[in-house]
Amino acid sequence: MHRVQQLLTHYGLNASSATQKLGYSTTSKLYNILKGSEPSYPTLVDFLKLWPELSAEWLMLGTGPMLRDEKGAAKPKADTTPPNTTGVDRVLTVTVDKDGEENVSFVPVVAQGGYTKQFNEAIFLQQLRHYRIPGFEHGTFRAFEVSGDSMEPTLNHRDIVIGSAVERWDLLTPGEVYVVVTAESVMLKRIRARITDMEGLVELHSDNHHVKPYSLPASDISQLWRVRGYLSTYIPSAPDVTADRLWEVIEQLGFDRGEVRRHLDEDAPK
Repeated sequence: MHRVQQLLTHYGLNASSATQKLGYSTTSKLYNILKGSEPSYPTLVDFLKLWPELSAEWLMLGTGPMLRDEKGAAKPKADTTPPNTTGVDRVLTVTVDKDGEENVSFVPVVAQGGYTKQFNEAIFLQQLRHYRIPGFEHGTFRAFEVSGDSMEPTLNHRDIVIGSAVERWDLLTPGEVYVVVTAESVMLKRIRARITDMEGLVELHSDNHHVKPYSLPASDISQLWRVRGYLSTYIPSAPDVTADRLWEVIEQLGFDRGEVRRHLDEDAPK
């Protein structure tokens, strides 16, 4: 039942912490509900007793707003998003393990075509592989397989990046690498400016200087995941100390490393 996931998200809880608040002995009841089972009437009553501000009509029937005012009338959830910003108000569907803890769902390249259309469908996500990754046990994370060379040398083909969901696009960290999900593709790009206008354009950058940046309408973006770490089978070779020192001298002389590389590539024999 997606409304249960929505109310847990609203109160900042997962199945484990909600189980403790509700006084249940195990997480199996909430875990089964989050997997798609319909909650029993006594369970719904438990929710309404614990959170009296919840609207029974919304919880049981899905009608009206989630919260009620002090007089018992239903009221919409307060909108804390500043005007003309891109705060995300949709519920993010997640999967949980047998203990009610969130999994890291892995989206391989072969599944990314389906992910663009079904990224918030519980059934689709349950079909993916799920992992517990050290360092990413607490929070909502998703793993994506890298395709192509647009982010080389930072990230390589077949690497796996782990990202955290970006809910407020107007507060994203400029210059970081993001998984950009649209209705057509899953891309790995660097975003250098915050997204403050949903009717504007977002410039996407690659670390591979052969790939030129391009702009995408902000309204075309379905999800953003900030890359927090990655897994790779690529082990860099020992650094070339002479080359590193040469680059240091070039930068000390005031030249841009990327610009020098472009000139070298243009002058290289074809």
